[in-house]
Amino acid sequence: MHTLSNPMIPNSEAETPLPKNLVLIGFMGSGKSSVGRLLATNLGFQFIDTDALVVQAAGMPIADLFAQQGEAVFRNYEASALASLVGRQRLVVATGGGIVTREENVALIRRIGFVVALTADEGVIFERVSRNNKRPLLQTPNPRETISALLAKRAPLYAATANLLVDTTSKTHAGVAEEILAATRCPA
Repeated sequence: MHTLSNPMIPNSEAETPLPKNLVLIGFMGSGKSSVGRLLATNLGFQFIDTDALVVQAAGMPIADLFAQQGEAVFRNYEASALASLVGRQRLVVATGGGIVTREENVALIRRIGFVVALTADEGVIFERVSRNNKRPLLQTPNPRETISALLAKRAPLYAATANLLVDTTSKTHAGVAEEILAATRCPA
């Protein structure tokens, strides 16, 4: 894991500095959206999900975008969504699981804020993502094998991008949020 400087700004309402933004990365099913909403509420920050920005810009659900225009077009929308967040403050950003597969996205993520990678054991990931049959990258004959292959490729990218790694395997969303707040010295 790279150790990067923690981009901090003063918080006028308290003495404790807050990160200007928190960016959550990690594999699908790691808890980015659920934990992100909790963090945003606790911090009084705005919650933004890059997948929602993609849906808004594309005018269609992600599954349809993948089916009709392919993963490369989806990744282009994703990069545009990230670029739109540079320079903004007081955000908690949940990203798509594959966002770190493009180097230009990694650079944008780091510019946006303090990066937290959420991880979980492969079996737990499979259990969590199996609840949603609309995930485009799992529309394969063997979703478990697909998860294993994607995790093997992406896990080193998450670790290399993050300021902080948090294993969510056996933790509640609230527990993960508390751990992130403590690690970033943010008031709960």
